[in-house]
Amino acid sequence: MDIFTLFIAGIIIIGIFLFFYLIPVNLWVTAFFSGVRVSLFSLMGMRLRRIPPGRIIYPMIKSFKAGIPVETAKLEAQYLAGGNVDRVIDALIAAEKAGIKLAFDRAAAIDLAGRDVLEAVRLSVNPKVITSPMIAGMAQDGIQLLATARITVRANLDRLVGGAGEETIVARVGEGIVASIGQSHDHKQVLEQPDRISKTVLAKGLDAGTAFEILSVDIAEVDVGKNIGAQLRTDQAEADKKIAQAKAEERRAMAVAVEQENRAAVEAMRAKLVEAQAAVPMGMADALRSGRLGVMDYYQLKNIEADTDMRESISKASSPSDGGQQPR
Repeated sequence: MDIFTLFIAGIIIIGIFLFFYLIPVNLWVTAFFSGVRVSLFSLMGMRLRRIPPGRIIYPMIKSFKAGIPVETAKLEAQYLAGGNVDRVIDALIAAEKAGIKLAFDRAAAIDLAGRDVLEAVRLSVNPKVITSPMIAGMAQDGIQLLATARITVRANLDRLVGGAGEETIVARVGEGIVASIGQSHDHKQVLEQPDRISKTVLAKGLDAGTAFEILSVDIAEVDVGKNIGAQLRTDQAEADKKIAQAKAEERRAMAVAVEQENRAAVEAMRAKLVEAQAAVPMGMADALRSGRLGVMDYYQLKNIEADTDMRESISKASSPSDGGQQPR
């Protein structure tokens, strides 16, 4: 066997390998006997477009057996867009069996939006119960009430794309419960008739703009919490007390400051008086030296001072407190 024959044989083997790789004959045979008509060139085109043919052919077989014809081009576009082709077909089959109208384009859009379209169809058939966390509200009498709600929802396929999720439903129901409790004049009314909360919440249409339809809101539990009104009044009284104490302390500090200023003024006046008294002898001596004051005038001034001191001492000794008598 020469080299040319080996070369031809190698080319034939490679050609056979590429043929069976590009054209999955076994998958074509499976589709043919399942009733799905797809050409070998279509399968080869899927290979060239880097689409696994099994991801397209097997969902087509399921949809054909379920009586839901789907074009190959749509399935390929869904796969190339990053969607889950198998889940979309399962959702179409489930909707068909449940009698729900669901087109392929709608199911594909829901899948590409990031939602589980099969789970959405199941929720349309079998509603889901969402339990809200403990929601606190305060009645007008100041008593806090703690309520827990069970929300029964059903998926709305028409609003599933762009609609809000479960978190929005829970938040809106919580807001409705708080508003309903706040409208009650007495907390006992809520405890006696908790269905008033359910009716108020359902009347608000809280499922607008969401991906679900609220079927019912049931108040599972209502507990009495704190007396918020009394606590607020106590806190207000404590705050008023602190404010009054602060104002009293401010007034006391101002009084102390005024008293200190008065004392400082008195001390300053005393200092000036002492300074003036100290300057009197010096002034008299200067007057004597200059001749403005005579010796006799000086002695007369001293006699007057002595007489004044004597009169003051006699008046103190004869005061009523000392039991003395006034001189005649």
